[in-house]
Amino acid sequence: MNVVLSRNSPRIDREPVARRHYSWASGDYAVVGTALQMVSEELCESVNLCQDERVLDVAGGNFHAAMAAARRWCEVTATDFASDLANRGRPRTEAAALGVQFIDADAEALPFPDQSFSAVISAFGVMFAGDQERAASEMIRVCRRGRRVGLANWTPDGFIGQLFMTVARCAPQTATGASPAASPFDWGTEHRLEELFSVYGSVETATKRVALRARTPMDWVDKLRASYSPVLKTFALLDSAGQKTLRGELLELVQRFNRARDSTMLVDAEYLEIIVRRR
Repeated sequence: MNVVLSRNSPRIDREPVARRHYSWASGDYAVVGTALQMVSEELCESVNLCQDERVLDVAGGNFHAAMAAARRWCEVTATDFASDLANRGRPRTEAAALGVQFIDADAEALPFPDQSFSAVISAFGVMFAGDQERAASEMIRVCRRGRRVGLANWTPDGFIGQLFMTVARCAPQTATGASPAASPFDWGTEHRLEELFSVYGSVETATKRVALRARTPMDWVDKLRASYSPVLKTFALLDSAGQKTLRGELLELVQRFNRARDSTMLVDAEYLEIIVRRR
């Protein structure tokens, strides 16, 4: 595929701001890794990917969606920031083994010609774009007419949405930078998705849940703190009292959502699956 900057997508001079927003989607998200894989497989089924389709995974993260598409014998390109691509050693190696190609690209300025792909997907990635309207229009622009954009986004009232709110509430201002004009979790509401995509085609949404499991709630929270860089960095900016408060609030959140009947953790994380068929 020839990679060129499209006529209506110049590289915009706002990457430092975008990087702050995307940092919430970055890091080793090992605490929900299996869940992300399951969601991505189901998303690719809903998009109804077929062999040899050209698929774009936007804000690929750990490439779960890209690998799910590649396992369906699609020709897959995954995008993310260069530093994120460089830091994804093991998942990038696994994705490359399945034939996934990698491109350094901002979701708000995708470096591909119009209608380059028969399907565009993103699982918990593009929802963290700073400019929501531009990211939505870019995904539509590179998707062929009559074809599909498929997304999986955390809902604001679900477990992950509430987790992010808890961390942001406890974090010093320097931990998250300037607040975006709109919440990333607006992408997990039907109203916002209609605003972003209905002008381009039909929008179908389905509220779904994926199980997060751990040996104990404390084990899960401690792994979150150790493996998910935005949470790790937030803890590092807090004094001992602040760290104790944040850990306690995270444990309280897990207990509120936990449906396990023993000492383990079994939490249903709610997300919204979106299929847009471009006119």
